[in-house]
Amino acid sequence: MQTPMSHPEEYDVVVLGCGEAGKYLAWTLAKKGMRVVVIERKYIGGSCPNIACMPSKNIIHSAKVASYFWRSGEFGITKDNTRISMSGVRDRKRKMVDGMVEVHLDRFKASGAQLLIGSGRFIGLKTIEIALADGGARVLRGEKVIISTGSRTTIEPVPGLLEASPLTHIETLDLDCIPEHLLIVGGGYIGLELAQAMRRFGSRVTIIERNARLAHREDQDVTDALDDMFREEGIEVVTGAQLRRVEGKSGERVKLYTVRKGSEINLEGTHVLVATGRTPNTQGIGLELAGVETTGRGHVKVNERLETTAPGVWAVGDCAGSPHFTHIVFDDFRIVLDNLAGGHRVTTGRQVPFCMFTDPEFARVGLSETEAKERGIAYRLAKIPMLTVYRARTLTETRGFLKALIDTESDRILGFTALGVEAGEIIAVVQVAMLAGLPFTALRDAIFTHPTMAEGLIPLFSAVPTRPQTIT
Repeated sequence: MQTPMSHPEEYDVVVLGCGEAGKYLAWTLAKKGMRVVVIERKYIGGSCPNIACMPSKNIIHSAKVASYFWRSGEFGITKDNTRISMSGVRDRKRKMVDGMVEVHLDRFKASGAQLLIGSGRFIGLKTIEIALADGGARVLRGEKVIISTGSRTTIEPVPGLLEASPLTHIETLDLDCIPEHLLIVGGGYIGLELAQAMRRFGSRVTIIERNARLAHREDQDVTDALDDMFREEGIEVVTGAQLRRVEGKSGERVKLYTVRKGSEINLEGTHVLVATGRTPNTQGIGLELAGVETTGRGHVKVNERLETTAPGVWAVGDCAGSPHFTHIVFDDFRIVLDNLAGGHRVTTGRQVPFCMFTDPEFARVGLSETEAKERGIAYRLAKIPMLTVYRARTLTETRGFLKALIDTESDRILGFTALGVEAGEIIAVVQVAMLAGLPFTALRDAIFTHPTMAEGLIPLFSAVPTRPQTIT
């Protein structure tokens, strides 16, 4: 009797996971006439449109609208009888997600790529067994295999934490009520975005961060500004605190036992959200049977071409240790696509722009001052307050600053930081200049529309010191 293993279904390409790079590879290669199948456990289109980037920004925008109501007196508008309906906030988000899922289903249909819903695991070289969501199993073999399984929230082995059923960003983005007091463990990007949003909806919010500063890898002026901004909004910030033990149940009553500078600090709230990092989804999927090695941190081991240790098997996105940004994972798609066609495109040396969607936003591309100093790179510094940007004044959004690092031997832009309204849009202008190798003077001398945020680049780059004035 022949088994499914002895005669697996043959495909040109099998993609395990429907993340950003995996789905684009599937659609593109299927349109080229290849037989392609994607195996996805739950989220059609991956995390970004379902439980991460898109939903979080949707919720954050609702919180921004709420903040305008609370500030409405500044604009000459009454805010009488303002009330937040979290079920309405959630339903708006769900409507957007449903629309995104339909878009993805249409893309699969149009491309000819097959989508299977179920849990896949390797059972041999380039061979995957699927436990289908609607019952039954199938075994597939791909001439090429793409691993695109993403990552999940890290739940650290703190006594009582798992038993407390903590929220992750997934559950937080689907709340239908406003937490009375939300305790957020982690002062990184996810924790900060959700802290501000939930505070604006009406929650009391406390952030517990193990490091001495919020967003501790960023420059001191950035973290100081974020700290001031959050405290002004009534968010309690506890830094340098190590979580030792948790009691209770999130959604009812929860107590965190922490240690800070040798003293015990106990914090009580109604809900706890964990946002302390990401764990790659590489366990329990049979990588060892496929000859695919992992790193000490659990990521799939890849080279600069995103090839794994198994011939014909590639890995992309979070599970491969790429920077955890959807736009970077999309570039992973372009790298693998070119290399499958015989090219030699690599991950090394690529720009990694990012934006944290707090209000105001924080965005950066290229070197920060911290990184430049760690690498011994000399630079000239230009920095202006957002108050200098006239468009920010028209919006009554003058918090923050613009900052640029310029090479001391040339006029090349080494890095750019924006903490302010529409920061994520402003950095794109500077990034294009950096990609084109333009000197900072090209932006300084440009004619930008008045009054716009991009116009603020003119006073910023006009503030660049002459070359002899350097910082090392």
